[in-house]
Amino acid sequence: MDCIFCKIINGEIPSHKIYEDKNVYAFLDIACDSYGHTLVIPKKHCVNVLDCNDKYLKSTIAAVKKISNHYVDDCGFDGVNILNASGASAQQSVFHLHFHIVPRKNEDGIDIWALKDKYDLDLKDICDKLKLN
Repeated sequence: MDCIFCKIINGEIPSHKIYEDKNVYAFLDIACDSYGHTLVIPKKHCVNVLDCNDKYLKSTIAAVKKISNHYVDDCGFDGVNILNASGASAQQSVFHLHFHIVPRKNEDGIDIWALKDKYDLDLKDICDKLKLN
């Protein structure tokens, strides 16, 4: 398989490991776009949230929480952003499920939320179309 994250898990590509257990691997993002930007991935290849089996998804989310708590409780951060893109239309660029943890400090100047425009939307209509019955 030609998946960069699978190669990282298998040790074929070096990484800066933050956490590992039997189902999950977490490492620093080489983008170096913010201090501590961490990627958390399941060790079993799946494309994204939509096709990941429950066992690996639960393990991955549990690791996201554990690492996030560690960053806040032990490393001096004030909070975290947790981000995921599932599918090309959602701007997923590496097609192996991954969650981004961006550790945050008050007044760090990072603006994760690029969406600034407000649209005239009918929330009731949208809710009626999207809700689970």
